[in-house]
Amino acid sequence: MQVIVLGSGSPLPDPQRAGPSTLVRTSVGDFLFDCGRGVLMRAAAAGSGAGAFRAVLLTHLHSDHITDLNDIYTSRWITSFQPNPLPVYGPLGTAALVEAVGAMLEPDVGYRLAHHDDLQWPPSAAVTEVESGPVFEEGAVRITAAPTDHAPVRPTLGYRIADGGQSVVIAGDTVPCRGLDELSAGAGVLVHTVVRRDLIEQFGLPRLSDVLDYHSSVAQAAQTASRNGVGTLLLTHLVPAPAAGTEQEWLDQAGAHFAGTVILASDLLTVDPPD
Repeated sequence: MQVIVLGSGSPLPDPQRAGPSTLVRTSVGDFLFDCGRGVLMRAAAAGSGAGAFRAVLLTHLHSDHITDLNDIYTSRWITSFQPNPLPVYGPLGTAALVEAVGAMLEPDVGYRLAHHDDLQWPPSAAVTEVESGPVFEEGAVRITAAPTDHAPVRPTLGYRIADGGQSVVIAGDTVPCRGLDELSAGAGVLVHTVVRRDLIEQFGLPRLSDVLDYHSSVAQAAQTASRNGVGTLLLTHLVPAPAAGTEQEWLDQAGAHFAGTVILASDLLTVDPPD
């Protein structure tokens, strides 16, 4: 089992960080969690791609987490040689989102069907809307969802992926909450989005300060990891993006609340969960 950070960035464009996205490589294939900008470029670098995803799982429907869903939807279709519906799991509203993506792409679909004689079917997706509980089970792999708290964005989800004795939790955007605690208990790796409260408060911009009440700070993420006996805390969706030479500040803030391993995400970073 591997965790591969495809995008460690945020809504703010960064030349070094693609949008929020995490690939979890398991014994039954690759699962993609969220699909921010540039996801397929990073997936290609990781040896994966739209046709290889066993499923796309969305934590919530904020634009920065779903920007490239249309790219995955189209790319899977045009690189498959038989109908290959894209499995998509997500919170209530995901079906309407996927339908809207399909409607947006109708002109493109028409162009390609008219041009390629061997492409005789439209793109499609198999959507499952999730509230909590088991999402996927095959072989040694089990994926479970639980509600998180990113209000006023509702509903939002976190996911736990277990593969034999290994486990990974994808927190998504959230403040500390019971659902995330339930998922995180004893997890090998917790992939947690974070913001630097101290830096954001210095900017004094209301629109930026607004993110503080519905994202976890570095300290809060570390406290969640500590409270639940997590092995490794992987900090991602970094706001603001760390300036060169300040990476240790993030690690120190987390280390003040969590005695386990703390890793600051960068694109294509790979982490192997402990057995």
